[in-house]
Amino acid sequence: MASFHLPEGVSLQVEDSGAGEAVLLLHGLGSSGGDWEFVAPRLAVHHRVVVPDARGHGRSDKPSGAYGVALFARDIAALCDGLGLTRVHVVGLSMGGMMGFQLAVDRPDLVRSLVVINSGPDMVPRTVRQRLAVLVRLGVLRWLGPQGLAKRIAPKLFPKPEQEALRERVRQTLGANAPDVYLRATRGLVGWSVLARLAEVTCPVLVLHSERDYTSLSTKQAYVARLARARLQVLTDSGHAAPVDQPGQVVEAVEAFLREVEAP
Repeated sequence: MASFHLPEGVSLQVEDSGAGEAVLLLHGLGSSGGDWEFVAPRLAVHHRVVVPDARGHGRSDKPSGAYGVALFARDIAALCDGLGLTRVHVVGLSMGGMMGFQLAVDRPDLVRSLVVINSGPDMVPRTVRQRLAVLVRLGVLRWLGPQGLAKRIAPKLFPKPEQEALRERVRQTLGANAPDVYLRATRGLVGWSVLARLAEVTCPVLVLHSERDYTSLSTKQAYVARLARARLQVLTDSGHAAPVDQPGQVVEAVEAFLREVEAP
């Protein structure tokens, strides 16, 4: 784990391992690079794997002010530029997938390919149910804090009896977030969208959908159809946190995709 200082003075923590073409692994909301602990070592056999903690997350700095996908993505672009990374394979889970889409439209020179896991190009609540879900999430955060939210989320992420260790992992890691920081990060996602800019995404895209993800397969199929070079793959017996509950499937899918992209 090393520190990278952004021009404005904010410090990001980053794990950097392996050698070869660079793969950037971006984590989900309220989490950290730990999302990838079962995936990164296997990808690092053939690639240089860079795993940052986003601003406000994990061991990175948690400055005051508003957060948002565009800001997170700018931070990551600055990190890549600072490390001398070009033409990076970007792999993002949930919020990390949003960051990947933002990078793909803002910095197409930087993104060689994009893997989006249980995410999409917007988070605009359009239906009554979606708006209610956002209000409930924000309400739980305000009144019960990250620990209360973690207790609600853990059984949804990992519903099987034998997944108690994974549920406890969520309660510990998600629950450790500072309430104000987590709330600002959550608010920063609501209303974000690059849906109108999907035509600008010209790199190859792989979208991975877990059978038990929060959003439907049809939702992902709809935006995949609008991308120039995209395909969708289903991860079986998996929930939203696929790199944790099905790391083997994730690694196999990502490695096969990277071989295609890197083929002469």
